[in-house]
Amino acid sequence: MTDTNRRGIARNLAAAALAAAAIFAPVESRAADPAFTRDVRFLNPFAPGGTSDLIGRILAEQLGKQIGQQVVVENRTGGGGVVAAQELARSAPDGHTILLASMGILTVTPQMQPLPYDVDKDLVPVVNIASVYNILVTGPRSPIRSWKDLAQLSKDRSRTTTCATVGAGSSQQLSCILFAALTGGQITQVPYRGGAPAILDISTGRVDVMFGNMPEFMGQIRDGGLRAVAYGAAEASPLVPNLPVISKDGLPGFVIPSWFGVVVPGRTPEPMVERWNAELNRAMQTPEVQRRFTENGLQRLGGTREDFLRQIGADRQRWGAVIREHNIRPE
Repeated sequence: MTDTNRRGIARNLAAAALAAAAIFAPVESRAADPAFTRDVRFLNPFAPGGTSDLIGRILAEQLGKQIGQQVVVENRTGGGGVVAAQELARSAPDGHTILLASMGILTVTPQMQPLPYDVDKDLVPVVNIASVYNILVTGPRSPIRSWKDLAQLSKDRSRTTTCATVGAGSSQQLSCILFAALTGGQITQVPYRGGAPAILDISTGRVDVMFGNMPEFMGQIRDGGLRAVAYGAAEASPLVPNLPVISKDGLPGFVIPSWFGVVVPGRTPEPMVERWNAELNRAMQTPEVQRRFTENGLQRLGGTREDFLRQIGADRQRWGAVIREHNIRPE
């Protein structure tokens, strides 16, 4: 064999080795991914029957199939999400405890009250999950048939106008306070631990109205237990397209965004945080999750951790300005 042939064979062998390395590198990388070795606790900050509970259970079912372990939803209510967030902050940073955090937990509550944890150090954002339409509802026998009726009623000092909320810093509380501030009325908040008990009192007339998350109202709206009045969201949902959007119907400053995202404990290793981002994005792409989100009026979000951090920063800035301008405090 000539030297030229030997060199040619050597080059071919080297090329083959590089090709094999390229083929098997992804497999080795996947094998090195952090593993789930036991059940995962999926903390939910609000009571069963609400929007966050719905989102959590849809995701838990799909995630369990993906990671080969049970994902168990635990409802830890109280303090508008503070109880659940504190539980997460105290948990081992090993990826086996995650929290479905509302917009209020990450952007509003930290600007309204002292907290038993550092929201920027003890909670690590992973991915934003879903945007939820804010909608105004009242009982079927209520005299309130438009947002202007509510504004007028709230200025009547001969009666108390009541609005259900689910905790300090929640989008429900912000809706009540901002609506009253923009219209010049007085609205008394009635706090609840979750949307389901609030809905019961609205449907029976014990509370006048609620600005809340559309998914938890849909069953009662369809059955006639609640009357949908208007949207506090920036646009109407395709599920109920004919209601007015308050910000486009005479009250331009009234837009209430609402979303839920997943966070893990501070000090969770970077590979595990990335693993959760990948698993959650994968779950949201499955046909079953897409179908159930659509049916319940949820808008899928997803994306990178950086996308989520930008959303948190933008909403924290926006609500901080509103809180200072209107001197909003927990009630």
